[in-house]
Amino acid sequence: MASSPLTSRRGAWISLGVALIAMVALFGVFGSAKAPARNAQAPATSESALTSELLAQFPNADRQSVLVVASRDDGGELTADDTATLEQLLPVLNAHADAESSGPMLSDDGKAALLVTPIKVGETNTDTAQIVKALRADIAAASGADASDTAGSEIVGLTGLSLQVTGGPAFGADIAGAFEGADFTLLLVTILIVAVLLIVTYRSPVLWIVPLIVVALADGLAGRMTAAAGAAWDLQFDAGIISVLVFGAGTNYALLLISRYREELLTTEDHRAALSTAWRKTLPAILASNVTVVAALLTLVLAVIPGTHGLGVSSAIGLVIALAAVLFVLPPFLAVCGRGVFWPFVPRPAAAGGTGAAGGAGSNSTSHTGGVWRAIATRVSRRPAVSLTAGLALLAVMATGLLGTSVGLDQVEKFRGESESAAGLEVLSEHFPPGEAQPIFIVSASDSAGNVVDAAKGVEGVVRAHPVGETADGTLTKIMVTSEYAPSTEQSLEQISELREAVHAIPGTDALDQALVGGATATDLDARDGNQQDLWLIAPLVLAVSFLVLMFLLRSLVAPLLLLAVNLASAVAAIGAGAWLSRVLFGQQALDLQVPLLAFLFLVALGIDYTIFLVHRARSEAKKLGTRAGMVEAVAHTGSVITSAGIVLAAVFAALGVLPLVTLGQLGLIVGVGVLVDTLIVRTVIVPAIFSLVGDRVWFPGKLSQRERIDA
Repeated sequence: MASSPLTSRRGAWISLGVALIAMVALFGVFGSAKAPARNAQAPATSESALTSELLAQFPNADRQSVLVVASRDDGGELTADDTATLEQLLPVLNAHADAESSGPMLSDDGKAALLVTPIKVGETNTDTAQIVKALRADIAAASGADASDTAGSEIVGLTGLSLQVTGGPAFGADIAGAFEGADFTLLLVTILIVAVLLIVTYRSPVLWIVPLIVVALADGLAGRMTAAAGAAWDLQFDAGIISVLVFGAGTNYALLLISRYREELLTTEDHRAALSTAWRKTLPAILASNVTVVAALLTLVLAVIPGTHGLGVSSAIGLVIALAAVLFVLPPFLAVCGRGVFWPFVPRPAAAGGTGAAGGAGSNSTSHTGGVWRAIATRVSRRPAVSLTAGLALLAVMATGLLGTSVGLDQVEKFRGESESAAGLEVLSEHFPPGEAQPIFIVSASDSAGNVVDAAKGVEGVVRAHPVGETADGTLTKIMVTSEYAPSTEQSLEQISELREAVHAIPGTDALDQALVGGATATDLDARDGNQQDLWLIAPLVLAVSFLVLMFLLRSLVAPLLLLAVNLASAVAAIGAGAWLSRVLFGQQALDLQVPLLAFLFLVALGIDYTIFLVHRARSEAKKLGTRAGMVEAVAHTGSVITSAGIVLAAVFAALGVLPLVTLGQLGLIVGVGVLVDTLIVRTVIVPAIFSLVGDRVWFPGKLSQRERIDA
């Protein structure tokens, strides 16, 4: 065996130097890039999005109301003194207001009061969060809850009252505040998880450092390049998901390469030649795996939800960077480190008696490599029907978790922890119409505004509807509608549909063909429709992409169809199990809107990774041993690395649980469970059982050439 330019004595240093120079240059070019901070939830062509565009034409379009909900600590009715005391709070609120604050408005039961403060919101939730934070600090100082804060003076009489800031801007501010430092926390937790698992996998206090450095550099570069792409193409995406994908996929590629490198070291003294052989033999599987996931992610460019659309391109960029780092930075790094990087369990030919029997056989060996995995695969191949039935039964049981599962969370349910805006909304809902917190807005032609208001008032659950402004030219009127239903509940969503039906029936004018209904609840309704549309469009495309890659790699029609069917069943089972666990363990009765699509995408695309790792090796072994024995040999050789890769990937996705939003926690839980099931059950039991039952026909219409029938 001869070493390649990537691994030769001189070439490794040159390759490593060129790679590092290129990375430093790219870090410099893209280091200052920042992705757009917007996070639109509904399709750009939806009625709520069009309404938002029209609302921007009105005077003071950047002015929104923050609500301060006041109630007594003892739950009693507010007294006249309480009301007078709350009036003293208005100057404190006005210090942060864009217009005069109003209130206090007493509830019908007299147990709560509402103060309304119009503020000028920032371009992003983070900007608005600074205003809301300062407002809350001054309220706390005025009530004596934080006497150390000198922004305001204490108001006598407020100490017996509970004051909570809520409303649309407050919800956005709490979301932004919850993510303060979250990206760093996620990165730290991810690195710690990968480091611990690599140490356990490699049983070396040294080796884990090499792939971790390479993948961490790839993640840093991916973060900057995706931010630049987001700024250039106006993409919206979650950077945390991209980081998890880069770490997970990059570590998996590294595990496969290093596992094969260890095998080859047991057959030769030349570690550079062994590394070159390992690189060459794992390249097709790693490349096919990356192409599959990248192609699947790129189907997201067809999504109508902005965050889903942007995630496709940005994630694809991140995974390509991870691939390049593992294929062109990791090999020369390992070559420079030498065989000793495996210390204290350094693989040598002498330890295996020259055949590689003790720690990893050559690719054509029929030794007892991977004893545990070989034993499992052998038992499965002897009783494939029973094994297949048991495996599919387990998936069916997991899939029953989908029964009773709904999709869509209201405002309060989106937070994993307690937030002041959510708590304030609950208090407000007990004493006022819950819709006060998130008004519905209608934009109408001014000539027909009166009829639109009358139509809106006739819709069930509408407390009041009235004009609140006109455009400068007087052609459009903004109408505010207050609902008696809590935002984003099923009743409120049905009400939006009824409102639209009612106001659309009013004839428009040249200024506007028909009145449009928007606001937070309308946006949620459109987001639900958009996510459902994306699921039915993207899911079949992901399956089609995966099928084409498997067909090209395996040169077969039967194998890709069977493998894809198993992958689909595994993904559905994981979503079901994750939904059930989310209900039982965390009390989350519904999945967030984007979770079904993203979970399906990651489970299918990443599951294909392990299919490729296993079946690519099985086809190679089958040319010598036949399909059944070839699969046993493939499981024996890849069982350890696939399991390690699966555990790493599952743990990395589980790290999303440190983030405060339910969406990412649910996604991490489902993908983590799915990857473990895919690794331990699908690749170990179900796939070998299918190959044992179907035999050589699994490669149809291709044929295995130049093989010896050992398992006839």
